[in-house]
Amino acid sequence: MIQAFGLTSNPRKELPPAVDDVSFEARAGRVTALLGASGAGKTTALRLMLELQRGRGLTYFRGRPLHRIAHPAREVGVLLGDVPGHPARTVRGHLRMLCAAAGVPVRRADEVLESAGLESLRDERLGALSRGMDRRLGLACALVPDPHTLVCDDPAGALSAQDARWLHGALRAHAAQGGTVLFSTADPKEAARNADHVVTLEKGRIVADQEAVEFSRTRLRPRVAVRTPHAARLAALVTKEARTARRSVEVVPEGGNRLAVYGSTCADIGETAFRNGILVHQLADEVGDMGPGAGAVPAARNQERGEADGDRAQVAGAQAAGAPAPPRPASSGAPQHPQADLRQAPATEGGADTTASGTVRHRTPGPRRALAPDGVAHSAAEGPGPGSGDAPDALDASDASRQRASRPFGARLSGSASAVRAAVVTLPPPISVRSAPSPLRPLRYELRRALGVGTGFVVGAVVLLVSAVTAVILARIGHTPQARLLAAWPQQVPLPPAALGAGLLGALAFGDEFRHPALAADRGTVPRRMGLLTAKLVVSAATALLLAALTVGCDTEVLRLFYGSELAQAPADWPALSAGWLGLVVGCAWSGVLAAGVFRSTSAGLAAVVAVPVVVVPLVQKVWQGPSVRTAAGFPMRVREILLTQWPFGGERYVAEALRLVAQPVGGAMTLSLTTLLCAYLLTTLRSRVR
Repeated sequence: MIQAFGLTSNPRKELPPAVDDVSFEARAGRVTALLGASGAGKTTALRLMLELQRGRGLTYFRGRPLHRIAHPAREVGVLLGDVPGHPARTVRGHLRMLCAAAGVPVRRADEVLESAGLESLRDERLGALSRGMDRRLGLACALVPDPHTLVCDDPAGALSAQDARWLHGALRAHAAQGGTVLFSTADPKEAARNADHVVTLEKGRIVADQEAVEFSRTRLRPRVAVRTPHAARLAALVTKEARTARRSVEVVPEGGNRLAVYGSTCADIGETAFRNGILVHQLADEVGDMGPGAGAVPAARNQERGEADGDRAQVAGAQAAGAPAPPRPASSGAPQHPQADLRQAPATEGGADTTASGTVRHRTPGPRRALAPDGVAHSAAEGPGPGSGDAPDALDASDASRQRASRPFGARLSGSASAVRAAVVTLPPPISVRSAPSPLRPLRYELRRALGVGTGFVVGAVVLLVSAVTAVILARIGHTPQARLLAAWPQQVPLPPAALGAGLLGALAFGDEFRHPALAADRGTVPRRMGLLTAKLVVSAATALLLAALTVGCDTEVLRLFYGSELAQAPADWPALSAGWLGLVVGCAWSGVLAAGVFRSTSAGLAAVVAVPVVVVPLVQKVWQGPSVRTAAGFPMRVREILLTQWPFGGERYVAEALRLVAQPVGGAMTLSLTTLLCAYLLTTLRSRVR
């Protein structure tokens, strides 16, 4: 369950806080709606609960605050706005990437795709999805780690009636399995139809905390407010006249001398009071609506809801004893309230067991439930529920093939009156995952992130093309050393195209995380874990080495094609030059990764790469060559004597080459920059953990 205590946002200047001392509960096995008009503070309250915004107050998810949970994504699934994914990534690729980040089997992506009805769109780009499909994908992303709690901010906003019905059916199915569901909305009708409990916000404060039935009775329908010293007598007369005229009128005493009359008008009540000589102090129309467009709910519906609430304990007791549920009286008004029926649905073995008191036992893997059109959750072991018509068979989790229901989303179901269009919502089966720091499989996640979009391939192709053209032009002009010619590195340019391309790809490794925070949709910031940083450094280094090798090979072949084999020969000291070349490209890639991670921007990462030869190298040279009292004469020789005495198999040669590269201006500046950026990244990591 969710327990929120004293949520209060930080005020801005002289304005009052958007949320002020908000406290409520959302119980497991039930759907809770956070209702309020635009600007009431719904989104701010959710962000405070998820620790995405600074403020005061506490929120417990099954007894623990979110920052004390080792794996927040497994406890809380979040749907805030659109899917935060790269628009060029495919639907299936995005889900597979999230599977690697959550440490769950890759087949989980296909399971949630099937449950969300997105099988036909698995190869579609995220940027091409409609609003309804984007919402389905967002819910699928939230369900990948199989969380216990779902928190959604206006999930059905701007959706069609069909898509909204499907989404709320999925939320209802999750609650039926024992999970906790909290969603916000500005539509009181939506809250009354789809929630078990409604918390109403107005100007950042809670003005009502009610069951859905009580909310519909007191705050949704228009009513006539009457104030009279003879309230009991007038209530009896109004009820008697309505029964005689066979009209559906409900009179609710509200304490003292006040009455709320539903299903009548001011004129009728005034005439009744005048005929019987009753003094009336107030007679006015009131509407307890929280937003525009909420119409009246038939008064007969309340009578039916009251009967459903009255029979709830009897039905639950009969089902617990194994006896069939007693027959319900025939309805003379609107169809029954779906929430009342859902709470009476019997629990199957291994599923969620919701008692009459609202207690929900812990859910374990068991038969999957399907949500029928009437809102009743049926398990695979149960037959069709009452009033559901020919409901489709639910899926069985033990079925290895996990076949879909015989009637998919949108299939026509035959009813007693007419054929209706309905949605069958199934949830993916529960999963078992091992306990380890998240993301659990960073290397697999980084590979899928890098290969899931074509940016890296485009950058590589552009680098090879620019390098080839530059090498041909430099060979034609002449006066360029052979080593720089093969690397397409003019002396007037601070870095060759391959190094700039590697730096850009390294900067994108972290820049895309902040621009499209698919990994941090539930926490707001990219998790700063050494496993994720190591994976990005390894993948960027491998990409840089491949790019460097392809650049030299491509330039060599182009020079041989244009000018013959004379300009395509390798230099005499090619081992040392190759080591320096590879070190430069890998260093640029790592600089881009670390700078983008520290400054949270791709542009900042690329700027840090360019700043090494432009700013850091001249600064290092100026400091090293400036006036001093003492000089480090013989320092390289002494270091060589210390480090190169006990190396077997001639390893001292490679160490000497590495030291010589570091001693060069560019190598020293690159080493200094990488060390500084790494220290800055570690410092920001420790700072975020302390917070």
